[in-house]
Amino acid sequence: MQINSAGKDLIVKIDGDIDHHVSSQIKEKVEREFEFSNAENIIFDFSNVNFMDSSGIGMIIGRYKMLQKTGGKIYIANVKPQLESIIEISGLRKIINFIDKI
Repeated sequence: MQINSAGKDLIVKIDGDIDHHVSSQIKEKVEREFEFSNAENIIFDFSNVNFMDSSGIGMIIGRYKMLQKTGGKIYIANVKPQLESIIEISGLRKIINFIDKI
């Protein structure tokens, strides 16, 4: 996972599957980086993600709630077709902004 700042955005490029173990790591690193940055928004780059379980959904929703308090937004970019069903079923499309490219 790589985390970079670009203006008011914290860009989190995830490499590999998002399961319980990885979700916890992402959560901790993103919260730490966000706290010490000037970022307002978080962009998750899913270009290298092929699988995500419910813990990944929970991690994203948790960051969404965190940013609601500060007025920021969550974006997910580059979602692969195999993740579309879990995103639709989870309801993420109703609360998270999806973009094609960063």
